[in-house]
Amino acid sequence: MIKAVIIVLWLGSITYIYFRGKVRLSFFRTVFNHTSLLAPVNAFMYVFSAVPARPYISETGIKGLAALDQNWEVIRQEAAALAQEERIRAAANNDDAGFNSFFKTGWKRFYLKWYNAEHPSATELCPKTVALLRDIPEVKAALFAVLPPGAKLNPHRDPYAGSLRYHLGLDTPNDSGCFIEVDGERYSWRDGESVVFDETYIHWAENTTDQTRTILFCDLERPMKYRWAAKFNRWFSRVVMTAAASPNQEGDQVGLVSRLFRISWHVGQYRRRLKRWNKTVYHIVRAALIIGVIALIIFV
Repeated sequence: MIKAVIIVLWLGSITYIYFRGKVRLSFFRTVFNHTSLLAPVNAFMYVFSAVPARPYISETGIKGLAALDQNWEVIRQEAAALAQEERIRAAANNDDAGFNSFFKTGWKRFYLKWYNAEHPSATELCPKTVALLRDIPEVKAALFAVLPPGAKLNPHRDPYAGSLRYHLGLDTPNDSGCFIEVDGERYSWRDGESVVFDETYIHWAENTTDQTRTILFCDLERPMKYRWAAKFNRWFSRVVMTAAASPNQEGDQVGLVSRLFRISWHVGQYRRRLKRWNKTVYHIVRAALIIGVIALIIFV
């Protein structure tokens, strides 16, 4: 009986998330990716969220963000110094579980903060930006993100609804050809301007200009209606999201999820060969394996 209730709640959460928003991926993709794994947790976050259910959030109630907006030129200087030294880059050892797929088109990052993980490189190389971030407890993760000319991030939704996404333009093309689209609504980055959006709506980004885009990219703790709901959000992010920590360089913390992802990436070479050989067979095998795992959970 308990197992049946859990299954019904889980499937109901997946269905709710699939129909949330105007833009949707295929139901197959929704069921057979990370969306289904965290669906019950994300449904909880939506039900008890203190911000409206819309793609862009005009008012978060997080007063500390004004300090980031006001100091954008200071932050830009530190980002520029990193870029000049080529320290904003893709993961060197396939140990970035959260953003690995982004690297394919040239997207790069440098972590300033990642939940409870330690990044000594950020404190050493970006002391002013790190100091600003430490004064804003609602900022759970932060990084410099670079989108080069011609790069495109395909439509996706982020896995965890316990946060909202903040982007601050640092060095951008200042052009409508460099944009992000969230649930069908487009925003173009501008130097010194910020935006907050719900990254669990389907979104994608593209830079069609001939200039590189650099932004400050932050995960903000989603405001919740009740203290107990906020405590659960903090606990979950501390335990689960910290495990996805990825290093900028040697000496930075690598979370368990990213360590395991490094192993799975190498194992995945065979999966990628199968996909290149025959996509239809690949999808059939993938679905069969996932259905098999689900069947084991239900019937064992």
